[in-house]
Amino acid sequence: MSLQSGGQVQTKINCVTFPLPGEGPEQQLLKPDEWSYCDYFWADKKDPQGATSLPGFEVLLQKQLKGKQMQKEMSEFIHERTKIEEEYAKNLSKLSLSPLAAQEEGTLGEAWTQLKKSLHDEAEVHLKFANKLHTEVEKPLLTFRGDHFKKDLKKYDHHMADLRKQLASRFASVEKARKALADRQKDLEVKTQQLEVKLSNKTEEDIKKARRKSTQAGDDLMRCVDLYNQTQSKWFEEMVTASMELEKLEVERIEWIQQHLRQYTTLRHETDMFNQSTVEPVDQLLQNVDPSKDRELWVKENKTGEVRPVDMDI
Repeated sequence: MSLQSGGQVQTKINCVTFPLPGEGPEQQLLKPDEWSYCDYFWADKKDPQGATSLPGFEVLLQKQLKGKQMQKEMSEFIHERTKIEEEYAKNLSKLSLSPLAAQEEGTLGEAWTQLKKSLHDEAEVHLKFANKLHTEVEKPLLTFRGDHFKKDLKKYDHHMADLRKQLASRFASVEKARKALADRQKDLEVKTQQLEVKLSNKTEEDIKKARRKSTQAGDDLMRCVDLYNQTQSKWFEEMVTASMELEKLEVERIEWIQQHLRQYTTLRHETDMFNQSTVEPVDQLLQNVDPSKDRELWVKENKTGEVRPVDMDI
């Protein structure tokens, strides 16, 4: 993917060059109709206090870290659910051994004995449910993307931060070269005016030198702008690649959690066929989990800017 260029009016924000609204040809989204990360996080996000600004890519990284934390908290929730089931099973089993009404006789006595035995059977079902919750839901949620995941995100963070530093450095060089050109042009103008007032070989020689220096300064500015545009183009490419990778990771996270929460409801159905009404709404909502829709809602709320950078003009 290449950056757009042209003679449109431009604005520089935090060393990144953008077209002004309504200037130049309309930019098309890289992935239309997908609400892709790569189209909506080019600008920086203003800090609420206004002291600093957060790069759009940093907003995407924070989304990943928040997702990791949510996944951990879901695992903790299932852990607490497991403990409740274990305690419930323990109490049912204890109650099944109660001597209460043990002296009841006849067919009623037989029915009563069977009722107490059913508590023991029910306790076994709930204990089995607790064990499966631990192995098939709690543990997978906890272990999905281990400690290495945060390290991988840091690599992304450092890489993109380095590219922004390089861009800032190139931007500073352009500004310095632009000022140097302005100074050389001013010097040439002054010496030209001196020649108009007083003709002398020395003044003509000064003008030649000033003209050469002005030309050299112009060449230096063009070189600096070219280097800046190359650096910004590289940052642009890396932003697209990295943001799409983070988008893929988010889809994988949502689908992984969706899979194991559906396993939770499956186990719950198997455990208590008479209480399905409590999990049917969960089933329905889990069937409707849509990573694309989640991404759309999140992007709409958190996007930092969909206007892409353009080459800086001379």
